[in-house]
Amino acid sequence: MAMSKIITFSVILCLSALAIAVAGRVVGPLLQFQDKPSFLRSTFSRIFDTSMYGTLQLNNGLAQTPQMGWNSWNFFACDINETVIKETADALISTGLADLGYVYVIIDDCWSSPIRNSEGQLVPDPKTFPSGIKALANYIHGKGLKLGIYSDAGVFTCQVRPGSLYHESDDAKLFASWDVDYLKYDNCYNLGIPPKERYPPMREALNTSGQIIFYSLSEWGVDDPALWAGKVGNSWRTTDDINDSWASMTTIADLNDKWALFAGPGGWNDPDMLEVGNGGMSYQEYRAHFSIWALMKAPLLIGCDVRNMTAETYEILSNEEVIAVNQERTYFVADSLGVQGRKVNVSGTDGVYQVWAGPLSGHRLAVALWNRGSTAKTITVKWEALGLQSSISVSVRDLWQHKIVTDNAVSSFGALVDAHDCHLYLFTPQTESLRNVF
Repeated sequence: MAMSKIITFSVILCLSALAIAVAGRVVGPLLQFQDKPSFLRSTFSRIFDTSMYGTLQLNNGLAQTPQMGWNSWNFFACDINETVIKETADALISTGLADLGYVYVIIDDCWSSPIRNSEGQLVPDPKTFPSGIKALANYIHGKGLKLGIYSDAGVFTCQVRPGSLYHESDDAKLFASWDVDYLKYDNCYNLGIPPKERYPPMREALNTSGQIIFYSLSEWGVDDPALWAGKVGNSWRTTDDINDSWASMTTIADLNDKWALFAGPGGWNDPDMLEVGNGGMSYQEYRAHFSIWALMKAPLLIGCDVRNMTAETYEILSNEEVIAVNQERTYFVADSLGVQGRKVNVSGTDGVYQVWAGPLSGHRLAVALWNRGSTAKTITVKWEALGLQSSISVSVRDLWQHKIVTDNAVSSFGALVDAHDCHLYLFTPQTESLRNVF
């Protein structure tokens, strides 16, 4: 009977993944059980609620997992040129980061001339992009990578270059003619027009451009985009801009957590780009940053200079086991459940000792023990907080140490976590049927 329950559950997950692959988005909760596994509590689906997933979702076949790549803004800001972009693409290849999934090379603001040409078209800045965007796209594609570009749902970009408001159709066709794969669409100089009115026209323009283009809304969370942007784009910013500090990163993580039940394959909450490697946080803080972004199914967009990374930065960004949590890659399960991980328990003064968790395909859970306090602390997660029966035995693998730390945790698991550090684990319930399958 236990085996039949596990097989039934696995079939349901596989069928769900197939529906996503074929239709782009499915409507309704990601966690649906015909016959719930016995090791789960009745509270499991409430803890990891996905009841709002799939409502009015965009269906262009993209973003089945969160996007991965590199964006120019956090490190370079406006100091960009085609050489930097080419060298970055080269570095993604030579370091092996591209092989891990970092395939989007995204040019942020400042790529265009200050004014449109006489035909009303956007023009690449001739000083910094003299070869043009089409030639750059050819170079990027020749590396097996994808090119992203930036515009704004306003009359100007944030750095006062021409925006795309009222030019959506022409600009989308232009981007398509350049073979652009990705559009980041910002929110500056918007004339006070509500985001719900300004962002859909670009969706329609991209859909009729002749090119399938990933649509990333950078609306800053102003009008709660998780409530409506699923029918517009493939990802949506839920917060203001991140900066390279512990205070900013933790605040943004909390803000993004609010919207966990709305995300899933095809459309993701975006708490902004990674700051890992830019120097404003410690190694432990950057490791926490990367762990929580991966667990939240956030886009993993590198924001440092990948041409000149330290060994510690590379270690963090290239951790295949942590990336696998974000992308749900595993050698024995082919589907992607796509449930955003979330905060499930807090303790201590101001809730600084935290447990974040999210279900993965194959009956597994990703669990983070995050110490946001100023001293080391043993943080313990009880199975009740994870929706597991207290009697179930769980194998625990540390994704930063790359080893199983116990194969028989029962009822709870705890570890000593340094200040501002985060441990990320893979929990696998050890039922007899799962041992037979895996």
